[in-house]
Amino acid sequence: MSFLSIEDINLIYNENSEDQEVRALDHISVDIDKGEFVTILGASGCGKTSLLNIIAGFLFPNEGKILLNGEAIEGPGRDRGVVFQQNALLPWLSVNDNITLGLKFSGENKQTRTQKAKEVLELVGLSEFGDNYVYQLSGGMQQRVGIARALANDPKMMLLDEPLGALDAITREDVQKNVLEIWDKSHKTVVMVTHSIEEALFMGTKVIIMTPRPGRIHKIYDNDFPRRFIQGESAKSIKADDKFLKLKQEILNIVKEEA
Repeated sequence: MSFLSIEDINLIYNENSEDQEVRALDHISVDIDKGEFVTILGASGCGKTSLLNIIAGFLFPNEGKILLNGEAIEGPGRDRGVVFQQNALLPWLSVNDNITLGLKFSGENKQTRTQKAKEVLELVGLSEFGDNYVYQLSGGMQQRVGIARALANDPKMMLLDEPLGALDAITREDVQKNVLEIWDKSHKTVVMVTHSIEEALFMGTKVIIMTPRPGRIHKIYDNDFPRRFIQGESAKSIKADDKFLKLKQEILNIVKEEA
């Protein structure tokens, strides 16, 4: 049995209203194994974020089912940590307090919260910034705090909705590498939405290409670029690899043709 199983799901907006129906997702089926880093790629409006929100439990499909470890997803849960495009951090709280807010609401004591904040900040490379406020951090550091906050609840799966889209090119590549290192150390299953073909290929052990609305899966690539980086090859070398460049052009042609 797959870790995450998406079985023939459809998503239709305004299905029961007088407004025009919009079929956002059409017969989506895919299996994701435990420990994979899956990237979802496609033109704007193809349903990438809708699919991620269904996995998160924020949306419900009109048809089909979605199973995590064999159990139906029926709403949001601590077993799925979500990192949003806008980091949604609370600027009046310290980094530590942002990270442990969910733990506080769930009744964890202060000692446990402090220890967990220390652990996840070390994992994302921000050990010395726990007492800082969010506004004192760069954009890339803020996104890492968002990832740390999601990790603090020890979820089975991490869901990332274009978390690097607002970063400049240099910071974005640095955070890409950091996220892959976090994935390797934490052994989490990750699903990430992105608009960047290069990012999808560099980070995804499985790359899902979606068509424009109605969103369908056009093609799925399995590749080893993330694992090559984890094993010590540089990001620069990987992104200059002939195989990488060929796949990047192939996917660009698919996205352009579908659009």
